[in-house]
Amino acid sequence: MLRFAPSPTGYLHAGNLRVAILNYFFAKKNNKEFFLRIDDTDQDRSKKKYVDSIIKDLDWLGIEYKNIVKQSERFLKYTDVFNFLKKKEFIYPCFETGEELSLKRKVQLKMGKPPIYDRSSLKLSKEKINELIKSGQKPHWRLKLDNEPIYWEDLIHGKISFNNLSVSDPVVFRSDEMPLFTITSVVDDIELKVSHILRGDDHITNTAAQIKLFKYLDANVPEFGHFPLIQSRSGSSLSKRDNSLSIREFKEKDIFPIVLINYLSKIGTSNSLENLDSVESLLDKFSYSNFSKSSVLFNFDEILRLNAKYIKTINYKSINNFSKKSFGENFWGIIKNNIDSVEEAEEWFEIIYEKIDFSEKIKIEKKLMNDLKDSLPKTIDINSWSLWTNEIKKTSNIKPKELFKLIRLILTGKNYGPSMDQLLSLFDREEVLRRIVSNCEQK
Repeated sequence: MLRFAPSPTGYLHAGNLRVAILNYFFAKKNNKEFFLRIDDTDQDRSKKKYVDSIIKDLDWLGIEYKNIVKQSERFLKYTDVFNFLKKKEFIYPCFETGEELSLKRKVQLKMGKPPIYDRSSLKLSKEKINELIKSGQKPHWRLKLDNEPIYWEDLIHGKISFNNLSVSDPVVFRSDEMPLFTITSVVDDIELKVSHILRGDDHITNTAAQIKLFKYLDANVPEFGHFPLIQSRSGSSLSKRDNSLSIREFKEKDIFPIVLINYLSKIGTSNSLENLDSVESLLDKFSYSNFSKSSVLFNFDEILRLNAKYIKTINYKSINNFSKKSFGENFWGIIKNNIDSVEEAEEWFEIIYEKIDFSEKIKIEKKLMNDLKDSLPKTIDINSWSLWTNEIKKTSNIKPKELFKLIRLILTGKNYGPSMDQLLSLFDREEVLRRIVSNCEQK
């Protein structure tokens, strides 16, 4: 059993998506179930709109899951675990304020020591604790890590170990007894029988503490794998504040889901990005042994390049699933090798099939304007361009290259695009005549 467990406190970004894709692939490859867990215990920051967005985004990517579990519906379970841990003295109350803890960390760093909690609250007597509580102070609760070393065989990094001096006792319940990630995640993973946990290597320290918690609760410890983080160009890890790297941005840029899946599942591995594979082929190649242990740089330009490459390989029925327009087979066959995005395809559709008047008129001789109109064949097809331009050349001194460029500009407003013999065949004859008149003016 595997899971993807986002917090609905913002929109999914590339790093989140990568974790979702890799967990999904691992589950599919190993015939394991996969579910979506919404980590929404933070009631202040969690929003329904983000939950809805997460579900839509996974559907857009084609990631299927068995069911949805919401942590906000499981508080009674966490309370039971809180009472158990408290009774067993696996957790202990702490009374420092945020400011006091911040000051302690600063002092430790200044002295060249790791910023690890000094366990001063653990030295409080029961009488002192009761006295503080009676005075109105509400403690937060920390997990008491024992002195046994923590180690595991990580699927990506190999053997990882911590001694008890290198990990802080993590806060597992706030002063209002609200459970935090360290504990809720473990409780859910135990109950849902999660066998593998794959996530970013920024969670390695969390994993060390959570392994202790699994053991305190007398549960099987899942296998862990920590993928190297994706970094932005600034060198920082991706976060929900990086709106330019959110899935909303990918959708707005008309990035195809399969392109994004290829990119996010291959970066940081030995698999080539040049060949865009189907999901079935990606699954066949998927192996956590292919992953680098170093962080990888996210390159949005590379995604755009792959997207431009992919769009030229799909048929008109497929492209219509991603466009607001309805492209015909003939139109798509002519246009696809000259565009890099759905947006460009839609622009060419408007150029050809909608009435467009240019703000700046093209100045031409009256005789040439008449020749353009009079020489236009009665029927427009693939042969019309050569017939039309050959007739004009008989009566005009304009050089062929200049003539071709001029007609392209009159009809499309552009000086580039598909070959004009193919492009002209898409136009209605009356619209060609209208544009000659509408977009030109006499010198």
